[in-house]
Amino acid sequence: MIARPAAGLTVATVGVIFLGALAMGGGAVPGVDGAREVRIVVHHSRFDVATVEVESGETVRFVLENTDPIDHEFIVGDARVQLAHERGSEAHHPPGPGEITVPAGATQATTVTFPTSPQTTLFGCHLPGHYAFGMVGTVRIG
Repeated sequence: MIARPAAGLTVATVGVIFLGALAMGGGAVPGVDGAREVRIVVHHSRFDVATVEVESGETVRFVLENTDPIDHEFIVGDARVQLAHERGSEAHHPPGPGEITVPAGATQATTVTFPTSPQTTLFGCHLPGHYAFGMVGTVRIG
């Protein structure tokens, strides 16, 4: 079976849309629910993206692919949220906006709607020693 673009779209148009999405940074691609999708790969206990830029009030669907043989998590929030998780005792998180556990070899997603005011927030993994090892990144809002 040959994959063809949707009616009215040429292969060149689809290519331009895809390249434009990649230019948004952070492995961004258009999401199916209207939210922008940002793909992040975890490899050797590192996120492959250090900074994600979002618009004020934007909804983003983060898709995390864990290529490691160990579990990781992805927590989005300010320094207070990160500290609470760093000091916390939850080994795994039930999925929720901005909080997921990503088992070894798995792909998981979480959707976050960011504040309408320009600011900076963080994402990180708080399994023992991971945050201190450098599993932290920045989200620039605005």
